[in-house]
This record gives sequence, C-alpha cells and structure tokens, in this order.
Amino acid sequence: MIYLQLFWEFFKTGLFAIGGGMATIPFLYDLSDKTHWFSHNDLANMIAVGESTPGPIGVNMATYVGYVTGMEQGGILTAILGAVVATLGLITPSVIVIMIVAAILKSFRNNRFVNHAFYGLRPASTGLIAAAGISVIASNLLNLDSLKQGQFLQGFNWKGIALAMVLWVLTNVFKKTKKLHPIIFIGFAAVIGIIFQMG
Repeated sequence: MIYLQLFWEFFKTGLFAIGGGMATIPFLYDLSDKTHWFSHNDLANMIAVGESTPGPIGVNMATYVGYVTGMEQGGILTAILGAVVATLGLITPSVIVIMIVAAILKSFRNNRFVNHAFYGLRPASTGLIAAAGISVIASNLLNLDSLKQGQFLQGFNWKGIALAMVLWVLTNVFKKTKKLHPIIFIGFAAVIGIIFQMG
C-alpha cells in the first residue's frame, strides 16, 4: 500500500510541478506536512544534497524520500523498491506529456491558444520557483519559532547568514574566485558546515 501511495503522491508532484526540479519543492513541503515521511529539516538537507549531486533535483529528492520511506517498512530491498517507485511516480507524468506533445506538436505548433497557454504557465512556474527559494531561505537562515516569540536575535541563523554572505562575496565580488568551478564552493560550504556544526 505504501508503494502505491508513494507513486501517487510523486505522480501528482510531477504532474503539477511545471518549471523543473525547484518547482517541486512547494509540493514536497506540502507532502511533508501531509504524510510525515520526512521533516522540513530533512527537506532542506535533501535540497542541499540534491543541488550538489548530478541529476535533476526533483528526481534526486523523490528517490531519497522513496528510499527512506521504504527503509522504514523493512530492509534494503524495500528501500530500493520505494526509491524506484517514487522516482517512477515523479517522471511518469513528464513522459506521458512529452509523448502526447510529440504526437500532436505539428498540428498545434502555430495554434494561438497553445501559445497563450504556454505564456500563462510561465508566471505560475516562476511563482513556484520563487516560493521554493523563499522556503529554503526561511528554513536555513531563520528560526521562525523564535521570531514568533519575539526573540529577535535567536530568530536568525547567524552562522548560515555569515556563510551565505561569504559565498556571495566569493562568487560575485572577487575576480579571482568568481570564475572558480561551483564544486569548489560546495566543498568549501560542506567543510565549514562540518567544522562549525551547522547541520
């Protein structure tokens, strides 16, 4: 039963998350609240790992959630099955849509309604990606519970803010570090995170 639920939840995510992997993040926050398969903190960690590993972030996160959920049901085989089922659930809508679009593209290529529909999807996709960015910032740089209680200084993750500012300066201001490969900054941030226990 859990595998059917995994497939269905990630199928819905893949169907409505137009705009790429980052657009799946608001759906994953909702999935976290609804199923409790993973916490918001787990999701923030998944985003960090998903962004620093090869492959689309949405697929990486679906695989991770399926693996963890399957592991809770049994051993390694159920974890692998969970990872496969969740990943298939996420990518199936895209495969179906691509096959349909490829079959009818020629006849609708210049249709003004189709063109208007794609223009209408752009702001929705932008909004989903912006919401994902705001969620990531809030979960990593703010402590919303402390802010709600009026504890201003405790409401900010000062280590995270300092690291974000250093990375911004290194990637945008200094000419020598500006052109370095992103993996160097990912490694640097990982080392700083371990040293200062930022997890």
